[in-house]
This record gives sequence, structure tokens and C-alpha cells, in this order.
Amino acid sequence: MSTFEICGGQKLRGELIPQGAKNEALQVLCATLLTSEEVVISNIPNIRDVNFLIELLKSLGVKITEKEKGVFSFKADAVDVDFTRSAEFRKKASSLRGSIMMVGPLLGRFGRGYMPRPGGDKIGRRRLDTHFIGFEKLGAKFNYDLHDEFFSVEASDLKGTYMLQDEASVTGTANIIMAAIFARGKTTIYNAACEPYVQQLCKMLNKMGAKISGIGSNLLTIEGVKALKGCEHRILPDMIEVGSFIGLAALTHSEITIKNVSWENLGIIPDSFKRLGIKLEKINDDIHIPEQDHYEIETFIDGSIMTISDAIWPGLTPDLLSIFLVVATQAKGSVLIHQKMFESRLFFVDKIIDMGAQIILCDPHRATVIGLNNQFKLRGTTMVSPDIRAGVALLIAALSAEGKSIIQNIEQIDRGYENIDVRLNSIGAKIKRLE
Repeated sequence: MSTFEICGGQKLRGELIPQGAKNEALQVLCATLLTSEEVVISNIPNIRDVNFLIELLKSLGVKITEKEKGVFSFKADAVDVDFTRSAEFRKKASSLRGSIMMVGPLLGRFGRGYMPRPGGDKIGRRRLDTHFIGFEKLGAKFNYDLHDEFFSVEASDLKGTYMLQDEASVTGTANIIMAAIFARGKTTIYNAACEPYVQQLCKMLNKMGAKISGIGSNLLTIEGVKALKGCEHRILPDMIEVGSFIGLAALTHSEITIKNVSWENLGIIPDSFKRLGIKLEKINDDIHIPEQDHYEIETFIDGSIMTISDAIWPGLTPDLLSIFLVVATQAKGSVLIHQKMFESRLFFVDKIIDMGAQIILCDPHRATVIGLNNQFKLRGTTMVSPDIRAGVALLIAALSAEGKSIIQNIEQIDRGYENIDVRLNSIGAKIKRLE
């Protein structure tokens, strides 16, 4: 198990380039299973979860070549679908949440898909009903072996249909889209997720010959086609990493420029940080955060306490709430952080409290942060990273704290952030990786 040793209290200065979006990468990599022709994808982040999925695709027979850093070629002309029923595949796929998005492409192209119960962050219930209900509505037969925790869907002929999703699941929407590409007739998905990741997937599929309309809305229409061709696709910058760097600059009183952020795909992230009093400026497609000693949380118009909460797109992504919580600890004022979508994601706050923050965990979904206004610095401590996003929040807290901090289980951070220690050290951080 690897560990970070962080010497806190350093002001950072320089430029950071966000990696390719992890959540988009997991979707578009699975989409390469939909064609026998070559698909070239660029800006693929070099992170554990994505690398693991690439290896999983290789084990299915997909020919994968790294053309240059971050650019890979995929050719799925000899896919061994039966391998998905093997013990080896079960062991590999069960450790990665994103593996579930292989089922839709396999069902759509080959008429069957098998998958063990996937892993991923332990952040609360993450049900898969939306995926399989959608497959059933397309005409697939679904079976779940409760003893083996193994899912299977099979269909000799998928048919387009209308469906109203019970939740706007991002991975569920992506999975159903990829299954519906080859369904006969028209498929309409209402209450579809419309995050930029899903938009990117749809744009890529259309370049491959799919007929998807309504992209960017929660009402998607898919006209079935016979086959897809190859294409080239570039992954967006990771909005979660952009938000993490904004929070890092604010909490460490640093001047940082984040390059090439794809501003139009950030949604309300910049404005949400401004509600915490953080100054930031858009310069072309970059974000500049000036050195700032104090930032004050806004209140609502009637003077009541500000609430920062997550929501489906175009609301604030839940992946950034841990960053907002940590940043608020040194603001002037108070804020209620309301994590609506996952009931275990705020359980890392005890570690921030141990560092000297004033936080009241109201219940599994809500935490009230009383800002210290930099009058009392966070103090270094030893902690364990519970999941990807909380892990980076702890890292940001440690970089702002007085003294030395130890973060264990940093494999969780490596799952979602590419060489984060190397990149932050290049602008003045003092992070040592201990194997």
C-alpha cells in the first residue's frame, strides 16, 4: 500500500493542465466494442481505473495499440464474448465500476452480455436497476444470479421503444444508448442523463454512423442502424480535476492558472466556487485564480445560510462536494453541504475535523461547515483515503495544513488522478510518495 507524505503550508504558483475526463473515458472506451473497425481515442488519462479497463478490453480480444502518450487505437474485430463468463473475467471486471458499461455494447452488437457485480467506490447504494430495466424494454431477457452475483442479458432481436428512466443515471443512460444503436426502429429515452460525458459519447457514436438526436437534453432519440464504422475522438478535460485545482488554489492561497479547461462544459462549477467567495477569471479557455488570503461565503438574498448541493446535470456534480466542503473550512462564514445522491460520501469529514475544522455532520447527507477565516490553520495528521474524490479533498487539506500529514491508501487517488504528486510538486507542493 502506497502513502503520501505531505509537508503543508506551501504556496503554489504556476500552470496546471487538466487530464482527460475519467468518466468520459470509461464510456467511450466501452463504445469501441460496437464496431470491428479501428477507433482512435486521444487525451486518455493515465490512471488506474482507465488502464484497468483497457486491460479488460484486451482480455476480450480487442486489439489495442498506444500510438503516443494518451492516444490509443482500438480494433474490436475478434471479440470473445464467451470470455465474459470465465472466472478470470469475473475476477477482473468485479473490481471496476466502469466495467458495467461493457454490457450495453456487447448486447447491442452480439446479442448477449454477461457481467459480475461491479466494484468501485463505497459511497453508498449504487443500484444498477436502470441499466437492466432499459435492456428489458429493448427486448432483452435479464437474469441475475443472487448467489454468484452475476448479471446476464440476452436478445436475438432488440426492438426500439419508448422508455422513461426512473433516474437520470449517467452510466445507465450510456449503457442503454449503446445497446439501442442496433435495435430495430426508434428508441426514445426520456429522463436521460445529459452530462457532457454522455454528450461526448453520443457525438462519437454519430461520427461512427449512429443516428442520435436530442444530444444535450434529457430526451434522446435513437434510430437503429445496421453497423458502425471507425472514427477518431478526443476526450474532454476532466471537470472534476479542474474543480479540484480551483479548490486547491483557494485553500493554499496560491496563484494558479488552469489551462484549456473547456469552459463551456464546466456548467455551474465556476459560479459555485464564486459563491464561496473565491475569485477566478476566464482568460480565453484558461482559468486564472489569483492569490487570495481571505474569501467570504455568500448568503442567500434573505440572509439565510448558503447551501451547496449536488444535482443531476446541469446541476453541480456530486464528485466535487468533498472539495467544496474542505475549501469552506477556511472561508469566512458558514455553509451547508448537502450531498443528496450518495449516503456515504460525507463520512470522511471526521478526518477533516481531526485536522481542526469546525464541521457538524448533521446526517449522512448533510454537513454544516463553520469557516475558520484562516484564523486557525488546519493541522497535519495521519489519515486514510476512503475513495477517489474524498482522497483528493484530504490531499488539498493536507497541502494547506501546518506540519506534516500522512495519507494512506493513495491507490484510491491514483484511480482518478494522473501523477497528481508529480504535477503538484512541479508548482511548489511538497508531496513524497512512499511505497
